Amino acid sequence: MVSVDKQAAPAAGRGLLSSWAQRHLNLCFVAGFLLVLLTYLVVSQQFAATSPVAVPTTTPHRKHQAIKSPGAGAGEAGSTQGGRGGAGKTEARPAHEQQQEAGPPKAEGRARRAGKRDDDAAAKPFDNGKVVCIASPFSYTCDVFGDVRTNGTARTVTLVPATSRPERREWSIQAYARFNMTGIPNVTVTQLDSTSAGSPAPACTVTHRVPAIVLALGGHLGNYFHDFSDALVPLFVASRRYGGEVQLLAGNIQPWWLGKYEAVVRRLTKYEVLDLDHDDQIRCFRHVTVGLNMHKEFNIVPELVPGGVPLSMANFTAFLRETYSLPRAAPISLTNDSSPPVDAKKRKPRLMLLDRGHYRKLVNVPEIVKAAEKAGFEVTIADPRFNVRVKELAMSVNSFDVLLGVHGAGLTNSAFLPPGAVVIQVVPYGKLEPMAQREFGDPAANMGLRYLEYSISVDESTLLETLGPDHPAIKDPDSVHRSGWDKVAEYYLGKQNVRVDVERFAPTLALALDHLRRQ
Repeated sequence: MVSVDKQAAPAAGRGLLSSWAQRHLNLCFVAGFLLVLLTYLVVSQQFAATSPVAVPTTTPHRKHQAIKSPGAGAGEAGSTQGGRGGAGKTEARPAHEQQQEAGPPKAEGRARRAGKRDDDAAAKPFDNGKVVCIASPFSYTCDVFGDVRTNGTARTVTLVPATSRPERREWSIQAYARFNMTGIPNVTVTQLDSTSAGSPAPACTVTHRVPAIVLALGGHLGNYFHDFSDALVPLFVASRRYGGEVQLLAGNIQPWWLGKYEAVVRRLTKYEVLDLDHDDQIRCFRHVTVGLNMHKEFNIVPELVPGGVPLSMANFTAFLRETYSLPRAAPISLTNDSSPPVDAKKRKPRLMLLDRGHYRKLVNVPEIVKAAEKAGFEVTIADPRFNVRVKELAMSVNSFDVLLGVHGAGLTNSAFLPPGAVVIQVVPYGKLEPMAQREFGDPAANMGLRYLEYSISVDESTLLETLGPDHPAIKDPDSVHRSGWDKVAEYYLGKQNVRVDVERFAPTLALALDHLRRQ
């Protein structure tokens, strides 16, 4: 625009000079001067209307620590914006009362349909800004678009409207993936009423050019299954679309968790994770997601993935293979007749037997090993400990073709198996099949694994010996379920061990081998 105007001004000047050269020379000079001045003013106003507020800065290099101290974050610049608000509050509602607020801005919606990242859409005007809150069976999350400001120490996320809004609204969000976890403070999401001067929004001290995700750690984390189900999978779903260009603000920070899963977090964000609870900066974003949405236990519903590009558990396991450089993307091939002859032992599929060291323990491991070897497997007994390095564990599990274990957190390692491998879940007595299917069966199938389930009979449960045949937990499992989850957990998960009937179990092993032969 500037270059065109500069060319137009001399052209107009020459036209004036040729028309008035002799008679009005002085008037011509005055007119030319005024024309140049007018052009300058028009160009200046147009430039000011389209220039960004923040001064661009270079993206800093990534550091080695996973947590950043309070202060300026990555991908940001200084800002002096202000705002104001009023009063009122709306509490987060449970799943059965779920409600979705006004939809995302049109620019963002178009970006999703086109398969673009939301931070691309966030660079465009968001009209007056929007707050979109959605409840799921497990979670309550809010997406805030527009002039969004976070105050970590106050645990607030505030939308400052560009123009007047009729009312001020608030949502109280627990940024953990499950409702109502104890020990995790809520984050208040506020949509200000721009006509109220009673509570002005604080000025930005840091302005980010990337979107943000506010999440909470703690809760059930520390249990290996919940590390994945409550945090890693929902975080993958929320952040993968940004290709690393997203800032994480973590409340209730757990340094050990960020250290244990640092490799995963590093691939989801290029920036240091900020400690929300101790962040005294007023950070400004164009898009902030508050909370993680858990679709199902240890699972992903592709239709619920934000960003317009559906993800699945198969995408999640592929991401883990890339993250930990896992070499195998397929199980052993037992049907390749064209391959040169090899040692028969090397052609045996490998089976990892998870040997729990506490409740729900297999009490006849040697018999199970012999039965699996008789079926044609090479068997390794494993009892992964909490402090094992995830990289080492992932590499080990990835080298196997079958993962066998009683219902429990160890089966979470199915995420590291090569697609096409087999998961065999031994379901304890007590009508736990729906839970077993939901937590490991459905996820395994969605990972591209073959899932087999072996439900033990009452004769294979140590509860028969410890409680006797007349106890309600033996005679009437339905009555235990009706009494509540605490009793279910006490008897069927906390007091029960398993003695597998190897003859009854043999057909399940045969099915696993047959599946590998057909790969």
